[in-house]
Amino acid sequence: MQNRRHWMKLAIAAISAGFIGLGTLPQPAAAAEKVTVFAAASLKDALDAANAAWAKESGKDAVVSYAASGALAKQIENAAPADVFISADLNWMDYVAGKKLIKDDTRSNLLGNRLVLVAAKDKAKPVDIKQGFDLAGLIGDGKLAMGEPKSVPAGKYGQTALDKLGIWKAVEPKAAFAESVRAALALVSRGEAPYGIVYQTDAAADKGVAIVGTFPADSHPPIIYPVALLAESKNADATAYLDFLKSDKAAPFFTAQGFTILK
Repeated sequence: MQNRRHWMKLAIAAISAGFIGLGTLPQPAAAAEKVTVFAAASLKDALDAANAAWAKESGKDAVVSYAASGALAKQIENAAPADVFISADLNWMDYVAGKKLIKDDTRSNLLGNRLVLVAAKDKAKPVDIKQGFDLAGLIGDGKLAMGEPKSVPAGKYGQTALDKLGIWKAVEPKAAFAESVRAALALVSRGEAPYGIVYQTDAAADKGVAIVGTFPADSHPPIIYPVALLAESKNADATAYLDFLKSDKAAPFFTAQGFTILK
């Protein structure tokens, strides 16, 4: 019995010595790094669908933080880790580009959109949006839901359009500024505001609202969604993901929500 124990101890010691000689025990392979995307809130439905298709095709995942473009740009400026930025206007992309926070050679204009006036679906009546139309009178004692113009592109476009149409001063006191275009949409959908200014694609995403009018294209700058890789991204999959977003495979997910493809 003692001899058996002696030989068992020697065997264990030999095995241990072998592991020490080989170094640390092998570790499981690290999980693939997900592509982190900062995207304008108005992209949610279309981008979620596109990302699901990309994951199925590539076996890779993209995780998205949706918010107002201005809020996302500020997060990027404050070193928030991300790989891709999709803005709802050119100005906020210009802002991060001016801070040297994107890879300039990856920047392109991805999508276009339209600016619309919405109302709760059960109360929707057509509105003729033209110079001097009485939006303030239509709103009455209620509020006009729209994005905060200082940080939300849809809010900025909305203010510009109303100003061009000569009614901003009358409407401004009735404006309920929201933190994103989707937050403005929700105010109308829940009946908390009789009217709201959102993108055409947002209206398509909420069955509780209906478009009652479309703002003239010449009442505001073209609505363009630029995309770029961020300068600090080290994710090898980010380039392939960006290529997918710009491909014919992804286009149907955007056009289904009412976006136009810019190439």
